[in-house]
Formats: sequence, structure tokens, C-alpha cells
Amino acid sequence: MMAIGITAATRLHSQRGMIIEPNAKYDGRFTFVRLRYDVYRRSGWEFDYPAMERNFMTIVQDLTTLRPHVRESNVHDMDDPELTRYAVAYLSEPGYWVPNESQATGLRNWMLKGGFLIVDDFYWEQWDNFERSMRMVLPKAKFVRLDVSHPIFDSFFKIATLEGMTHPESRNARAEYYGIYEDNDPSKRMMAIVNYNNDIGDYMEWSGQGWYAVNLSNDAYKFATNYLVYGLTH
Repeated sequence: MMAIGITAATRLHSQRGMIIEPNAKYDGRFTFVRLRYDVYRRSGWEFDYPAMERNFMTIVQDLTTLRPHVRESNVHDMDDPELTRYAVAYLSEPGYWVPNESQATGLRNWMLKGGFLIVDDFYWEQWDNFERSMRMVLPKAKFVRLDVSHPIFDSFFKIATLEGMTHPESRNARAEYYGIYEDNDPSKRMMAIVNYNNDIGDYMEWSGQGWYAVNLSNDAYKFATNYLVYGLTH
């Protein structure tokens, strides 16, 4: 895992000794936000950081009219008041995420005020923990399985199929996609997209390194860009 742009102001995350860079100064430009959570069983919220966001924001800058921060990104706790400045946030490895009351309330308020959550990188039996934790945030949340006809898969790139995103380490588990809607009503705003049995962050982190087939990395960027554009326009 590589670190970019290290400064004297950086903080260390004690669980893995990894370096967390200072957050970008708010200036109204799009900033990629990653959500941090307390570690109970194992670390996970920081997986693929910061290379994934650097690579992804480079693609977004090249392909869209957004002018994001490319060499800077943010890490926020779920109950950080600064989170309300940002419309889209990314949550990694929720199979090991257990929010406390303050964190659950902070994330709930952010989502209800218009925040769009991208959930990624978890598999198999990890769903049970994710569902329990998400219901601490939204007690009545329903997880609606999405098919390729949903507008999120045509918000920037036209994604023709949801097949083919099986991760090499996933024991051949097939990727699935779920939405969480405002008032559990699919005719209203989708507040979260859930990538289950999938890890688009990993594909983006290692794109260009030869770890994965090119089509997997390309598709990961397409899915991620669609999620971002959808979240910013709904």
C-alpha cells in the first residue's frame, strides 16, 4: 500500500502503522471522502487508501467536467460535523464495522440530509454484520437488489451487464448490488449503493500494476464513476 504526498502533519493509525494524510482544505471542489470506523475485530476501513482515490480521481478529472482534488482526499469519522460539507462518501469492508450510537446517528443524519453512501469490499458471511450495523443507522432499512435496468448503471457509462465482476479471491461468489432508499421507497432517492461480493476499490488501487485483468479495472472505474455521478445528481 503506497502513501502519496506525506507531510509533517500526517497522523499515524495505530492499528497498522499506516499514514493518514491531512484532509483537503474545503474549497467547494469535489473531494473524495472515506469513512473511518473503530476497529473491533480487524482493520478494513482504510483498505486501498490512498492509491485508490488518487487513481479514481485522476479518471474522474480526465473524463468528466468535475475538477476534483486529485492528490488530496479526506478521511472522516461518521459523526464528524465536517462530513456535512460532502455529498458522497465511501465505506470499505463493512463486514467488520460496528458503529457506536454517536457514529450511527451522525451517518443517519448525513444520509437523510442528502448524503450518498458507496459501500464496497465485503463477502459471504460478512453481510450479517453489515446488515446489523446498517440497521443501527437506519433501523427500518430495506436492501433492494438492483438489476442492470436501474438508472445508476446508466448515469455516465452505459453498463450492459452486471455479470463479470467476480473477484479472484471471492471463492467465485457473484457480485450483487443493493440499494437503500429514502423511506424504503424505490420511487424516491437512493441513499446508498451496496457492492456485495465485490471490491471495486481493489481493482482501482492496482490498476496498471498487472494484478488484475484490464477489463476488471476498466469496469471498476465505470461502476465507480456512475456511482459518483448518480450521487451528485440525485
